[in-house]
Amino acid sequence: QVQLVESGGGLVQAGGSLRLSCAASGRTFNTYIMGWFRQALGKEREFLAAIKWSSGTTYYADSVLGRFTISRDNAKNTVYLQMNRLKPEDTAVYYCAASSSYSTYYARSQDYAYWGQGTQVTVSS
Repeated sequence: QVQLVESGGGLVQAGGSLRLSCAASGRTFNTYIMGWFRQALGKEREFLAAIKWSSGTTYYADSVLGRFTISRDNAKNTVYLQMNRLKPEDTAVYYCAASSSYSTYYARSQDYAYWGQGTQVTVSS
């Protein structure tokens, strides 16, 4: 089992920045990929970014490309999501997720076995 704990959410004005963290614990040694998703009220869960744990290869949704950056610190078993130029439409609960399966498609939430509890991000206009 892998446990994920997100932190770093909060209230920020439009145009501001936040950095989310996701600390992984438990059986993390075989983690293949970690991703960030978000879910706004009344909407489906949306893929944002993912990173392969070993190679560092990254993937982004078009909606956040150029504004959000995913990174990882292998020594701390932590993945980050740096969010810049935030917009009111970025308001959502943000989740990190992890998978140990090499068949994981990075943007498909159903492929991730482990999820954090989520952290709220609210962007005011």
